[in-house]
Amino acid sequence: MVQRVHRPREDAEFDFILGMSKVPVLAYFTGTWPKAIEPCRVMDLVVGGIADEYAGRLTAVRTDITRCPGATERYGITGAPSCVLLKQGEAVAHATGPMTTAEVRKLLDGHL
Repeated sequence: MVQRVHRPREDAEFDFILGMSKVPVLAYFTGTWPKAIEPCRVMDLVVGGIADEYAGRLTAVRTDITRCPGATERYGITGAPSCVLLKQGEAVAHATGPMTTAEVRKLLDGHL
């Protein structure tokens, strides 16, 4: 069964997923501190739907800031939730804060 949204447990796994993806990667960064939990849960639903809608054109990766500090630093993540669209490891679009499905689609437009 194909995994809808990847959930790396460490930076090495994040980098492996990034390197293996033949399509752009939507990495969304989540946090576990109290003010981040609810917005990140909402983003889980939004990105899950996006992963289904864009299947075959996009790899979705749920990235916990505390488990993947290298990726967090590399892409300049300063808050959660944050979304970064990556093409061949390079950030081509970035947004911070909770987003609707329409806002994520807009972030992806022109890059896929």
